[in-house]
Amino acid sequence: MASKNYYDVTKWNVGNPYEDIGEVINSMIGDIKKRQSHSDVNQGGRPGAVIFIPSGDYYLRTQVRIDISYLKIIGSGHGFISSSIRYNLPEDEWKNMHEVWPGGSRILVDIPLEGKGEAAGAAFYIERSGNPRISSVEFENFCIDGLHFADDGSGIGNPENTYTNGKTGIYIASAQDSFRITGMGFVYLEHGITIYHADALSVHDNFIAECGNCIELRGWGQASKITDNLMGAGYKGYSIMAQNFGGLLITANNIFPRGRSSVHFENVARSVITGNRFHSFYPGMLVFEGNCSENMVSSNHFLRDSEPWAPLLGYDNGLDDLYGLLHIEGDYNTFTANHISETIAAATIKPLGERPVILHIVSGKGNYISANHIVAVKEASDSEASASCFSAQVSALTNTRQRAALDVTAVLVEKESVQNTILDSGREEQVILDKTVNAFRATPVPGERNL
Repeated sequence: MASKNYYDVTKWNVGNPYEDIGEVINSMIGDIKKRQSHSDVNQGGRPGAVIFIPSGDYYLRTQVRIDISYLKIIGSGHGFISSSIRYNLPEDEWKNMHEVWPGGSRILVDIPLEGKGEAAGAAFYIERSGNPRISSVEFENFCIDGLHFADDGSGIGNPENTYTNGKTGIYIASAQDSFRITGMGFVYLEHGITIYHADALSVHDNFIAECGNCIELRGWGQASKITDNLMGAGYKGYSIMAQNFGGLLITANNIFPRGRSSVHFENVARSVITGNRFHSFYPGMLVFEGNCSENMVSSNHFLRDSEPWAPLLGYDNGLDDLYGLLHIEGDYNTFTANHISETIAAATIKPLGERPVILHIVSGKGNYISANHIVAVKEASDSEASASCFSAQVSALTNTRQRAALDVTAVLVEKESVQNTILDSGREEQVILDKTVNAFRATPVPGERNL
């Protein structure tokens, strides 16, 4: 016998889930609130509920509004498939594809937006005031599909490449505790996940790609983790962004291009970025902005190379190579044991003829840069853009032939930043800093006497 606190969207007596799953889920939440009306009954009273979404396509034309704790919305598969590849193929080729659209338990976001605020296009909107904070809302194992991007007035030939449509997958507006977003798929949303004031949040094992922005932790927050995700934002936005956060753990993520930044911190303190693989086509793949202090960036692999896929050639994040692959503002941060690869053609460097900057310490004091392995080479002479996204990117990643050294500035410490320690992260001629106010030890060079 099914629990009275278990709901199936295909077996509810209000609305049609295939025409508007938002109406159905809102009705279910209303029923939960009606039945669980007392906050303390025999030391219980409000256990919450599970809402199940079987495999299938469900249009969402009414925003789901959540203001109860202990709610789990679960599907039968994240259903991700690349929409970008499909939209950049001639439509007459679609008939030859095994699958055309995302699958699994798929929610198709079709909310009218005209002139409304930032949260109006969210499929799921969560907000509650008062005490305690809303807690333990979980999203698991279904797909949120934004369907289409829109013409943004920029003159892009294919509007499906703008990463703009005003839609958000999950939008959490108020302070919350112990939320879980696990095993989800997000595709073709301007914002995948937007969360204000997070505490003890877990964003784990999701597939978030071809979104304008993937994960945005806004306002402030603490003690959360972003782990084991596969994701990559568009050239306008961030794969991971956090503001005014303390105690954020970013670990074991595989970050694809083309995000404006793989990770962008604003005034983030005492957080950890470790054991990730980051891939970007542009400078500024890791940015610490404002007063970012006492963060540790360790044992990550950073790769910057060139866009290999023909339909997206010519798009970038607007930054030049003097900005830095890693751009740092703040105090007492640690960067140690990272592998940093830059593989680009000399003709693509901006400004032309300048030495690209890898690690740029812009301001602050007391930063510790140690034992980072920087590999800078010129792109293989036989590399060229391809019409096939998958083969082009694999070929670019695995091609290590015909490479020559690329002259770079491994570490640049601006005069506004002092009392930094730079050890074994670049040869003498690759590091630019004032040695009277910073400590420096060059990476030893084979065959030379090193003191």
